[in-house]
Amino acid sequence: MASEKERACVTGAGGFIASWVVKFFSPKANSSMEQWKLVELAVKGTLNVLRVCLETKVKRVVLTSSAAAVGNPNRPKDRVMDETCWSDKEHCRATENWYSLSKTEAESKALEYGKRTGLDVVSICPPLTLGPLLQSTVNASSLILVNLLKEGYESLENKLRRIVDVRDVAEALVLAYEKPEAEGRYICMAHMITRRNLVDHLKSIYPNYNYPKSFTEGGEGERLSSEKLQRLGWTFRPLEETLIDSVESYKKAGILN
Repeated sequence: MASEKERACVTGAGGFIASWVVKFFSPKANSSMEQWKLVELAVKGTLNVLRVCLETKVKRVVLTSSAAAVGNPNRPKDRVMDETCWSDKEHCRATENWYSLSKTEAESKALEYGKRTGLDVVSICPPLTLGPLLQSTVNASSLILVNLLKEGYESLENKLRRIVDVRDVAEALVLAYEKPEAEGRYICMAHMITRRNLVDHLKSIYPNYNYPKSFTEGGEGERLSSEKLQRLGWTFRPLEETLIDSVESYKKAGILN
């Protein structure tokens, strides 16, 4: 890439994941602060970017989607979810899960657009994304960990959490951009752990925070596979490194005061 002096555009560069993508790419990357929140805007915004990419002969588009576009409540209980799995749009509408619906609609439309036009579109689907902050505000996924540390909940459901480090997501996005053989969707998940075990792990490192007092039994949760991405050459950090770097980042920013 460096010898060819190519340029990359990172949209949403003020966000949690994209800020790390910019950091990994280099200061040469151009960026835009555009972020889409509603279902209609998510689809229209994504397709607008793809149309511009097609017109300007961009070589490849790598889209950050979400594991929320992979889940399916009607799956067989013993099935591990892979890239062939999509969230049920009608179920998302019925339960008013607009985030999952927006991610599912935007990603599916983007991949369909790529097949229809010949534009090379690759998507990355991360679950709960943690890690150190580069921006000055707390994003929604980091707030989940912050609240576990300081809110002192009386009780929480012991749900299964799928976790990945923001730096590993950024590296996956760069990998998908640079590897010629990359194609289609990629689940980007590193660790699966229950809330109770996550809190126990945090307590062993940081014993003095205001953790949840108890847990009720939760559902099994969906199990995801990142084998396809790992075959592309992706690796991920240990969970302990992610947790320590996250908490130290929050402490430095004064978030846990």
